[in-house]
Amino acid sequence: MSLLDQTARRDGGRIVAALAAAFRDLDLAEEAYAEACARAAAVWPAAPPLDPAAWLYAVARRYALDMIRRRNMRRANAVEPPAPPPTAEDILTADDRLIPDERLRLIFVCCHPSVAPEARAALTLRLVCGLSVAEIARAFLVAEPAMFQRLTRAKRKIAQAGVSFEVPGPEAWPGRMAAVLSTLEVAYARAHEDAAGSGPHAGYAREMLDLTAVLTGLAPDDPEALAFAALVRFAEARRPARLDPDGAMIPLAEQDPKLWNRALIAEGEALLRRAARLNRPGPRQLRGALHGAWALRRSLAEPPPWATLLALYDLLLQEGDDPFVRLNRAVALAELAGPAAALAEVEALDADRFERFQPYHAVRADLLARLGRADEALRAYDRAIEMAPGEAERLWLIRRRMILP
Repeated sequence: MSLLDQTARRDGGRIVAALAAAFRDLDLAEEAYAEACARAAAVWPAAPPLDPAAWLYAVARRYALDMIRRRNMRRANAVEPPAPPPTAEDILTADDRLIPDERLRLIFVCCHPSVAPEARAALTLRLVCGLSVAEIARAFLVAEPAMFQRLTRAKRKIAQAGVSFEVPGPEAWPGRMAAVLSTLEVAYARAHEDAAGSGPHAGYAREMLDLTAVLTGLAPDDPEALAFAALVRFAEARRPARLDPDGAMIPLAEQDPKLWNRALIAEGEALLRRAARLNRPGPRQLRGALHGAWALRRSLAEPPPWATLLALYDLLLQEGDDPFVRLNRAVALAELAGPAAALAEVEALDADRFERFQPYHAVRADLLARLGRADEALRAYDRAIEMAPGEAERLWLIRRRMILP
């Protein structure tokens, strides 16, 4: 992997966020970052910088300033004025080391009430987390052209509405917090699904520990924010047990709980208790409880908490009929009622809508295999593998496919 690829994966989101916060223009931030990456691709092979992220930020920032000056010149139909004298911010950033991390601010901007609800999370995933339009479309089970149009309209709406690029005061949070949390959930799920932590968004999973700590500091009495922070800690606690010696994914039910990070689990349990004491139940508290139920397991000798999980999934469906919840519920149902009952639930889902969702094909393949329907299972595994999951997931799927009779 090249230095540019590594830097873009690790720091691209915070660079775009910092540019958007500085210039109050989402399109300009993306354009400037893309230009900086293009220049880096030409320069870095011969002269790699000491601080690649700062180099990208500084070059993108200068490009954005140049673009603004050119726009102003065209509007005034006058000779381009000389560059202004350096401001205090210019002096602070002159050493090319200071990159403000403005992601949480930009998340609140993208989740402004003027932006359509279905576009808020998608816009944040594009700008702050660096997901491609294709990746976001798959996450929301929509076609890529439709997602592109949704993102374009959202950015235009922010520009037209004159949205402030500041974290709003607590009085404005009720109108945005649900969208902020939904956005973080999707972003974290996209990063966490890469068990090996080697994909382009893996770093975001670990960084979410810090982001949720900031968020719960801003909203210490929001039970859903506390619950999501707990979920992240439960999930990240399992990272040391997610790969076998060959680098293949280990399913959660087969992970050795002795390898889990008990300090992170304790943090998650404390956050979930704080959320419960506020006595305002919500769906994220149920999701946190799902992960917390796994965290109670201390060794492989203890059976997985399938009955508890199924009950929690049923409660989640009472909050709203979510196809992703139904797919996960089918996994627990298979252990309690058998693969036939679970497959019936999976087959009742909209197959066309799930066609681009790799876990759907993996779950379906497993259920078909357990029912002895080897030919159908083979096709489902092939579909899951061809969708290019992470390397750890690919190895696991290949192994499962190979043991088919």
